[in-house]
Amino acid sequence: MKTWIKRTLIAVTGATIVLGGLAACGHRGEHHHGGWSEERVTEMRGKAIERVSSKLELDAGQKQKLGVLADEMLAARKAVRGDSARPREEFKALVAGEKFDRNRAQQLMEQKTQAVQAASPRVIEAMADFYDSLTPTQQAQVRAFMDKRRGWNRG
Repeated sequence: MKTWIKRTLIAVTGATIVLGGLAACGHRGEHHHGGWSEERVTEMRGKAIERVSSKLELDAGQKQKLGVLADEMLAARKAVRGDSARPREEFKALVAGEKFDRNRAQQLMEQKTQAVQAASPRVIEAMADFYDSLTPTQQAQVRAFMDKRRGWNRG
């Protein structure tokens, strides 16, 4: 398997952990014009970090590394989303006519792929720094969480 694929899979795994925490703390119906406000994102980031920190019993240094990981993942999410205020509308436009807009779809996919490729090294580095800072017991907890494929809140 190519190195960049392995790194991407590791990044996705890390994203699952942090975003799972964000999703566990999230509530439907609190969206603002198709997305969360910056204040809401910051609030949910804090709650997710606290939740993961308490489940893994992180020390201050580990918690700081988790914060860096969360920041990098949010930056990557923003980069993939792009400048569009309404990304869903871009995708809906692909099927608005009689024929699927293949050229625009290809452009969108290339933009998203470039954003992922640009953000991946920082996300991977942050994930590696966080994971490597964990004790063997904490690492085992992370692996067990991933094996269960369940959120922290489902015990």
